Amino acid sequence: MNTLQLGASSISLHERVREELLRRVKNGIYAPGDSIPSTASLSEEFGVSAITVKRALRDLQAAGALSAVPGKGTFVKDQRRFLRELDVWMSSIDNARGLGFKPTMELLSITREKIIDSTMNVFGPPEEAMMCVRKTIFADGSPIMYDATYLSSDVSDDIVEEFGERFVTDALERHSIVIQNTRLIVDAAPAMGKAEDIFGIPSGYPMLRRLYKITTSDPGVTVFGVVVSPFDRLACSINLPGDVT
Repeated sequence: MNTLQLGASSISLHERVREELLRRVKNGIYAPGDSIPSTASLSEEFGVSAITVKRALRDLQAAGALSAVPGKGTFVKDQRRFLRELDVWMSSIDNARGLGFKPTMELLSITREKIIDSTMNVFGPPEEAMMCVRKTIFADGSPIMYDATYLSSDVSDDIVEEFGERFVTDALERHSIVIQNTRLIVDAAPAMGKAEDIFGIPSGYPMLRRLYKITTSDPGVTVFGVVVSPFDRLACSINLPGDVT
């Protein structure tokens, strides 16, 4: 047993456990992707209660150093943070590669449902149910975006299928549909639902959201959607010309 030195330290016991675990992560003792020892094992090693260890682990998950995967354990998170231009975040695979990572996608579901996010109301979405394509976008094997794309129900099935395999712009371009305008809203929201499982983060973890509306050269094809990413996984930048006021 390697009990923590209690002494007269001004910080609490769970904070000392947290700092020791963080030190091990920073020094590479626990490398990115590694599973850290179980709560019971750490409790025995440090000579503290399981509750103390769990509090320390929760702190490190909230800070983005660790991620918990239900049924599998707690893992060290890859600390890379990807940066994308705000106006091309949904652009082609070639553009993504040019920004330094290789994107892949996993189709999660294709359903019919209404847009219920109140923030989307500024885009004037239709009241009827739309086709919703949900997918996870990975960068070099790490999930960085969870995307829900909404299309009118009369969009052809082949386009819908491609939205599960390609970026929005790539799928439209393949069908000679030209993007005429893109509106974006960027806000923050706590993690909930599917995002918690995809990114291995606790409920309430801060998330970056980009909500969008794409109008095209085809009057029957208007695309709505929302992309969610953890703040420590993805950031956006934008360049403005000098004559923009």
